[in-house]
Amino acid sequence: MSLIARWSTSAATGLALTVGTLLLGGCGILFQNHEKRADAMLQPTAGSSASGSLTFIERADGVQVSYNLSGMAPNSEHALQIHERGDCIVSNSSDGGPVFSPAAERSHSSKPEGDLATIRADANGSATGFIVAPDVSLDGVRSVLSRAVLLHRDTSDSYSLSPHGAGPALACGVIRQ
Repeated sequence: MSLIARWSTSAATGLALTVGTLLLGGCGILFQNHEKRADAMLQPTAGSSASGSLTFIERADGVQVSYNLSGMAPNSEHALQIHERGDCIVSNSSDGGPVFSPAAERSHSSKPEGDLATIRADANGSATGFIVAPDVSLDGVRSVLSRAVLLHRDTSDSYSLSPHGAGPALACGVIRQ
């Protein structure tokens, strides 16, 4: 085989390997696992100064809910809940409906899935952290998308007879992608 023929074969092989590598690398971008994510901006209800942001990221063990909240009473406890309807227009956010509970009829649990956590404000009235909600998702029947997330004045343990199982709403936001 002549020198030119060997060089052409070698160049063609190198070009094919380069193109193949680029194509497969591009496929990796198409097929990589994109995380499901949503956010909610909490705005204060009438007479409240509480506000903040929440980020929802779906993980294998549930939805990680990261929160950064402020404007609460110093050293106080609050309930963080997801409600059925995504409505924060009413001044007291009572139109959020009942606490989100897609498995209520299948489960004998006293705690609905939308009752996320008790949040404790620090000495400055702020709270930052995260929780994992294993019983909700960002798609399907357990999806929290387009639902309201409310920060209530007191914990759900304090208000077992109230319609939402917690004190009055201090802030409300709708969960959106």
